[in-house]
Amino acid sequence: MSVNQKQIIAVNDISCIGRCSLTVALPVLSAAGIHTALLPTSLLSTHTGGFTGFTFLDLTEEMKRVLAHWETLSLSFDAVYSGYLGSADQVEIVEQVMRDYPGYLFVDPVMGDCGRYYTGFSDPFAKKMLSLCRKAHGIVPNVTEACMMLGEPYREPPFEQDYIDSILQKLAGETKADIVMTGVSFDKESVGCACLDRKSGKTDFIMRKTVEGYYHGTGDVFASSLLAALLNDIPLKDSAEIATDFTVASLSRTHAYGDDTRYGVAFEQEISSLLSRIEPNRGKRS
Repeated sequence: MSVNQKQIIAVNDISCIGRCSLTVALPVLSAAGIHTALLPTSLLSTHTGGFTGFTFLDLTEEMKRVLAHWETLSLSFDAVYSGYLGSADQVEIVEQVMRDYPGYLFVDPVMGDCGRYYTGFSDPFAKKMLSLCRKAHGIVPNVTEACMMLGEPYREPPFEQDYIDSILQKLAGETKADIVMTGVSFDKESVGCACLDRKSGKTDFIMRKTVEGYYHGTGDVFASSLLAALLNDIPLKDSAEIATDFTVASLSRTHAYGDDTRYGVAFEQEISSLLSRIEPNRGKRS
């Protein structure tokens, strides 16, 4: 494996139809120059949002076999990117990956949205996910997932800033990670994210005009582009701005096309705009 590229493990599901999870992470991270190895958690015919009759194959046992084979190779990685984990056993596998391949741990605690758990998740899993986030260097929950991990009541948007600040501070009290919380909205016209940089202690809000509609897979578009920028040594706030603009551009393109939103957002044609933001800022941290 090359020593001249950042190399990561992306742990997430493969949804064969519907742009999300690994079918988003792999092209985004690869385009940003990051060598991305895959550790799939499950295989689905489609993602679970808006589709019925989908197939689902749990890959927990195969994950163990993959890792056992990797142990026979001379592998090293700069980061582990954790997304959809279908069970407590898979959380424990990610913890094993962290021990075997120490580096930057980036966790997207995929569990729910709009105040509700996705199918198959519950409070005990949220506690397990919080345990994983405690080991992370960066986490990217939405407001719902942050509330689930904290056992806090979820309020419907638009939110009061005091409410968002409270969630961020409580999550900061539970983890040592930089936090980028998505789905933050203080009025009906705008939506964005809240960034808490642990080194500076500063919180920034990055807001953009709302794109009408509900779109599946936007969390993966955001998280993958955020990590792509971070691994190119771009500071947290700047990385979050890049990810926000890339996500909004993808949403706007999808809205203009009038596509069926179950199939995710048209991020592919916006990758060039993402790279145009990453390239000039690469290494800005140093």
